Order: sequence, then structure tokens, then C-alpha cells
Amino acid sequence: MSGKQDSLEHSFTKFHQEMANAIRFLAVDGVQAANSGHPGMPMGMADVATVLFSKFLKYDASSPDWIDRDRFVLSAGHGSMLLYSLLHLSGYADMSLDELKNFRQLGFRTAGHPEYGHASGIECTTGPLGQGLAMAVGMALGERLMNGRFGDELIDHHTYVIAGDGCLMEGISHEAISIAGHLKLSKLIVFFDDNSISIDGSTNLSVSDDQLQRFESCGWDVESIDGHDPDAISDSIAKAKKTKKPSMIACKTIIGMGAPNKQGTAGTHGAPLGNDEIALARKKMEWPYDPFQVPQNVRDLWLQAGSQNSDKRRAWDAKYRNDALKSELEEAISGEVPNEVARILNIHKENLSREKPKIATRQASGAVLELLTNIMPGLIGGSADLTGSVNTKTTNSTPVASDNFQGSYIHYGVREFGMACVMNGLALHGGTVPYGGTFLVFADYLRGALRLSALMGLKVIYVLTHDSIGLGEDGPTHQPVETLASLRAIPNLNVLRPADSIETAECWKIAIESAGTPSAIVLTRQGLKTVRTEHSNDNLSAKGGYVLAEAAGERDVTIISTGSEVEIALEAKKSLQEIGVNAAVVSLPSWHLFDEQDTVYKEYVLGSGLRVGIEAAVEMGWQKYIGENGEFIGMTSFGASGPASELYKHFGITSENVVKKVKTRLKM
Repeated sequence: MSGKQDSLEHSFTKFHQEMANAIRFLAVDGVQAANSGHPGMPMGMADVATVLFSKFLKYDASSPDWIDRDRFVLSAGHGSMLLYSLLHLSGYADMSLDELKNFRQLGFRTAGHPEYGHASGIECTTGPLGQGLAMAVGMALGERLMNGRFGDELIDHHTYVIAGDGCLMEGISHEAISIAGHLKLSKLIVFFDDNSISIDGSTNLSVSDDQLQRFESCGWDVESIDGHDPDAISDSIAKAKKTKKPSMIACKTIIGMGAPNKQGTAGTHGAPLGNDEIALARKKMEWPYDPFQVPQNVRDLWLQAGSQNSDKRRAWDAKYRNDALKSELEEAISGEVPNEVARILNIHKENLSREKPKIATRQASGAVLELLTNIMPGLIGGSADLTGSVNTKTTNSTPVASDNFQGSYIHYGVREFGMACVMNGLALHGGTVPYGGTFLVFADYLRGALRLSALMGLKVIYVLTHDSIGLGEDGPTHQPVETLASLRAIPNLNVLRPADSIETAECWKIAIESAGTPSAIVLTRQGLKTVRTEHSNDNLSAKGGYVLAEAAGERDVTIISTGSEVEIALEAKKSLQEIGVNAAVVSLPSWHLFDEQDTVYKEYVLGSGLRVGIEAAVEMGWQKYIGENGEFIGMTSFGASGPASELYKHFGITSENVVKKVKTRLKM
């Protein structure tokens, strides 16, 4: 340690209380000004945060996107004023005092819970408890994967997390800590805000887990400390940085620390302290300053904390500029899609048009991945213990393990929610494009993370197979009749349901190129005919919907379908033509993308006459396309167990039923 650094650390130690109080009272003042928020956690964890940000966290506030910075995740996102205060004090340019004064106000960066993209230094959106911890596992894994590819000189950093009792009560916490322990993610350090308080009151109302033993049983190093003792905090972090396992430091804290009448109670959790209590707290904590006022000497110390790694960052920049892997790392971080992808996928589509295979779209997806993983080293796959069923592992993929972070395939185990959160963390860390597979019905297990993928605008790709009653004998527990509608209701999510191998390739291209939108590629278990028999270099699926087969003359009816039901639509068109009814068939693989097209195109595709929708799912949402007077052929109940062909007949999802409905409507 240099003399300058040693002197600076001495100052941080000497003025620790003042630096921590700056966080406490900025948080208290922000919540009071908003008349809304959570002051208790920032007050209780101010000591831990001060030690971390002043003595250990590798960051440079003037260069917030430094690739090799440490990551800090506030999993207990309700305590967002802790993070905002830290960012403001340490000198992040876009976190002004005015932002803090307008906490929770429309148009400001300081949302009620941290929002990724609103301000520099907010590494992810948190608030849904436990997900921040799980995303941090993904970030720590991302660091190891990038290190395995680019080496210690370019990638070598830690991920730190503050998690509360609520985070650890959520089931996702177990999935996350189990994955982290199994992979020995030693650069992950979690601070457990052990304040024994929940919204309802003492945590002993609802939980009596020994969290130290729980983490230890999952392969973590654990330690319990006084969360208000800066020396103990410092020693525990220094120790955790040397271990070969992930670390959990249980910090025994007092929620609302400093509020004489309310500290240690649920009353400080989610409501302003009130002016009288704040005045008493200022007196007790020896902080005789007006709201939002921080004395200059304390401000200067915090600014020095935020800039103390600038020399280290500049040295890293110099190494980076001259490193042989610079351009490769730049490409990985940028997320740019190699030009080769379009060429290779077009060749693949041309071959499919010629060969006309009849295979399940899950198999077609696997064939596309075989091509993509060969040219995209940052494409990191995985599945929730369904690798052989969801076709996500290719011959180019090797498993990621605690002794092999040069792999590109993650065996997530039966942890759908954990998989999705880790994928979010990988995407947030940067340098990889994560995809993961499970059955469509189990999207309900991972929905909370998928929603955050969409909210944060991350390129995360969900491979969701066995998409309907077409999976057959496994029965209604596994037949997701309502799931498509629920996924389509999520804003900023590409739900892609391809009709054959060619559309599957096109949907993968859409997903790979969607920089600010996650994708859910919905695939069949059963084999499907090739419905696109003429090759086109254009990605027809990119418009969301298109006329697959035009009517022989002026349209009498337009049959609109997705996925496995497109071939039923084509069969119905043929039968209708034989009785003199002119039918067009529209394939609609993505409602989201189709809705973005101009009115003229949409009207042309949908036609002006009778419209019939076909999908082996519930009708919800279809009225937008078939209109009030349209017909829908699909599911009105849960499915059943039996061979797929029999189930389609049983539920009336057949070309014969389409013809019958059309004849009735046309009064034939």
C-alpha cells in the first residue's frame, strides 16, 4: 500500500462515523421529503456500506462503466436511498443532490427501488426480494467466465451484495446460494443485514432458520459480526477476499440505527421517521446539519473514496489498449452480432427449404444453436435439468464447472427461477449472451426473473419447449394452455412461436439481434412439416406475421395461426379451396413484432373478411387479430393425457373443424 493510500485509509477510519452518518441522514431526509420510502435499512447498513465503498470496492466514479470494476448489488432494493446516497457522495456525475431531494418523484433517477439504466452505478433493478442476490450470482459467474476467456490481466474483480432477511426467506435465495456454492464462486461476497425485523414485526414471527448453517451447507464460508463495528467489518471483508468459496457475512445490525424511539422496530422499515424523530436522531448521532447538508470535509472524504482507484483504472486502461485480446473483449462487451450469423443462417434456411424436414421445432432450435455456438464464443447456454429434451447443448458446448470456467454450458439443475436470475446477471455483467431452456409450462417458475429481463431490457433468450397439448401423454400438468397469453402480456418481451424449422432459424436471428429485448422462443415436442418451401433471404418472421399462402382469388377467409397449428391452417385452406372457398393462411410467430408494423401492412396481412384464429392455447388476446366477429379454434380448458393426435381431435383443433366453422359462418 502506498503512503498516500495508507494516509487515506487512516482518514476513512478516523472519520468513519461521520461518513456513515452522511449516508444515514441523506437517506432519512430523502424519505422524509418524499413522505414515502424505507429509511431503516440504509440507517442500519450505513456502517457496512461505508467500509465497503471506502476501503474495498474497486470502482472509479468518473468511469462507471470500467469493465473490470467490482459490482455492488443492493438486493434489499427497498433501501434504495442507501445506494443513491453512496453514488452521490462518491461522485457519480448523474446522481446530483437534486436527485436525492426528489426521491421517488416522476422523471428523476431516484426511483422507489433501484432501476437499471436510470443512473450509473445501478448494476441491476432490485426490489423483488431475493432476485438481486441471484443476479449477483450470475454476475460473479460472468466474471469467472470472462476471466476464463480473457485472463487475470483484463478480468479480475469481485461482486458484493447486501441482502436482508426477506431476501433470504424467498425461495430463490436457496437456488442462488446452491448454484454459487456448487461452482465455488469465491469472488462473491454477501452481506446479510441481520436486523431481525420484517414488515410484520420481529422475524421470529415467521422464520427461525440458522442462515449461517444454511449457507455453510451449500459450500460457503460464513462469519457473523457486529454490523456497526467498522474494524470487524473490515477484517471480515479482508478474510472473505482470500477464501476459495463464496462468502456470507452476517452483519448483526439495528434497523433505523440512530433513531432513539424507533430504532430496532418495524416502524422504521417502510415509513418516514417524522420530523420530530429525525431531530432527535440528529442530536443522538451528533449530526447538527440541515436536511441534505453534508459538511465539506466529509464530502471531500467521500469524493476521495470514489476516486481512489482512478490510478488503478488508468493502469488497467493502458494494459487493455495494448492487449492482444482488446478487440475480442470490445466485441464481447458491445454485444454486437457477428456478420457471419446472417450468412450462415441464410445458408441453413436454404438447405431446409430444399430438404423439407419434418422435425420438432425444439430439434430445429438445436440445429441452429449448433451453428451459432460455433461462431459466437460468448453464447452461454444451459438448461434446468432438461438438456436432452430442450436441445440446448451442442457439440461445441462444454460444461461450466468449478474447475472449468472456459466452458460454455451451464447445468442449472432443477432451478428454473435460479437459471433465469443467473442469466439476467450474466447479461448485466456483460460479455456473454445467455440462453437457457425448460418446458414452457415451467415459465411460471421463472416468471419473476423473466419480467425483470424485460423491465431491464436485457438480451436474455428463453428456450421454452413442449409448448401445447402436442406434448401428449404427460398430461395437463405439463400442457401450458394459458402460458402463451400470460407471456404475451409482458411488455418488451419477444414471444416467438415458429411454425417450422425455417421460422425457428428466423426466430433465433431475431432473438440474437434484439439488443434491448429478451426473447422467449416457444417450441414443440412433436414433429412439424416444413411449411415454408420457397427460400427467401428475408427474415419474414421479423415482421411478426406474414401471408404464408395467399388465397387463389379474392379472400373469403383469412386463417391466422402460430407454431404447430400453421400446418392445420394449410390443410384447412386446401379443403376449403376444394369447395370453392378462397382462404389465405397467415403465420403469426410474434404478436409483439406484428403490432409494431404499420397499419397498411397489418390490414393487408389480416384481410378484411372473415378471420379464423387457430392456436392450441386459450383465446385470450386473439380478438385483436380476428376481430369481434372472428372465429377461434383452440383450448377452453386444461388439456388431458393421451397421444397428441388424439388430443387435437378431442379438443377440436383440426382442419375439419376449421372447415366446419367457416362453412357455418359463410352460410354454406
